Amino acid sequence: MVALASTSSAGNPWPGLVVVVAAVLVSGLLLAGPALRRRHPVAWWLCLGYPAAWLRVARTWRPLMAGCGLAVSRKAALTVVSGLVGNGAPPPQPRVPRRSALRPTPGGFWFLVRLLPGQVPEDFVKAAPAMAHDWEVHAVRVTTWKPGVVRVTASAADPLKTPRIPRQRGAGRLLSVTVGVLETGVPWVVDLRRVPHWLIVGATRSGKSTLINALVAGLARQPVALVGIDCKGGMELSLYEPRLTALATNRAQAVKLLAALVDETLGRMERCRSARVRNIWGLPDAERSVPVVVIVDEIAELFLIAGRSEKDEAQAAATALIRLAQLGAALGVYLVVAGQRVGSDLGPGVTALRAQLSGRVCHRVADPGTAEMALGDLNPDALHAAQSIAPEEAGTAVLASADGWDRARSHLISETEAESIAAEYAHLTPALPSLADAAGPAMTAHLERLDRDD
Repeated sequence: MVALASTSSAGNPWPGLVVVVAAVLVSGLLLAGPALRRRHPVAWWLCLGYPAAWLRVARTWRPLMAGCGLAVSRKAALTVVSGLVGNGAPPPQPRVPRRSALRPTPGGFWFLVRLLPGQVPEDFVKAAPAMAHDWEVHAVRVTTWKPGVVRVTASAADPLKTPRIPRQRGAGRLLSVTVGVLETGVPWVVDLRRVPHWLIVGATRSGKSTLINALVAGLARQPVALVGIDCKGGMELSLYEPRLTALATNRAQAVKLLAALVDETLGRMERCRSARVRNIWGLPDAERSVPVVVIVDEIAELFLIAGRSEKDEAQAAATALIRLAQLGAALGVYLVVAGQRVGSDLGPGVTALRAQLSGRVCHRVADPGTAEMALGDLNPDALHAAQSIAPEEAGTAVLASADGWDRARSHLISETEAESIAAEYAHLTPALPSLADAAGPAMTAHLERLDRDD
């Protein structure tokens, strides 16, 4: 029988061959790992990084939970503290939170954890740094998935350090633009159909202008009307003037242009009512008005009042913006409002407008009040993350909406590239005479700026 078994094994070379092939493949991957990681980081992560991370999580999960105080003894009279027990008895096996299988992402992984009785998500938030160290990843973030369940997301490396600009193929989905990358490694997409109005804040040289450049560069390729309001003499938005349907460069022009936009919105409302549809997307293509994206740079210039003569203009501008924010989403009018500082001291209109801007982006800011105004009403954790952005992290921001929050970084698009894109797609500029006439001739100032955001 022994001889027969030996003969049978010798006649079947497949098990040994499989082992040899597997060893060769693993050796090849290990040798080619550094080059693969540089040139194809996603492939490297899925082939090598993710399996190693999976093993580390599986090996450390139970002791990690015990060390962080997230394990519970199965005996009510005992408390497990870092696996230590007395009298030389073997450590009892504590009850640890159950987790789901690891799901890979392009630059990390995530999984769900069901909380034990008495635990809250904040307990796992405090343990996130320990998880990152044990699993040898860049960062771990814990968010609430649903009552009793948290989502643990790990990033293997910092994708915000050197974001890769994707190739732009065509105009893309209407009113959707990839402007950067999220901390999870996935593209940062601003979709105005899903989140129609945005507030963007950031101090000088924080990356605010870079984000606007990326947004306008993407929208310029699409059949949409771009309207600019830049009360600093047009120093920022004049870069895109060939692609702008209208540009207001002072508050008097801005008030007239905003009033014309309100009239345009009310006209669209009447057409939708006559057609018995709830928004312009319910109209036939031939009858649908062109979408309008209004970009307001430095909102404080619209609201600041130096004397009584300016009070009426500021109030008119605030009222028009609030009306556009309230009515525009369903009627194809979208707002992107930017500023270095946004606070309640600018007047009650700012707070009312902020409530209508459901998308928020906060770069590094000079005062905590601006960060509080941008993120405080949405998520306290997002506010803390925004206040932690260092001066050398230009372009890094925290974006928040009703869906949650993320750290992100916009792609670097220079002023020269922005001007080139605006000129290249100038032929796509829709003609809306009512808006162009309201703004009047733009008195733009092409100056060498000392307050570049980039």
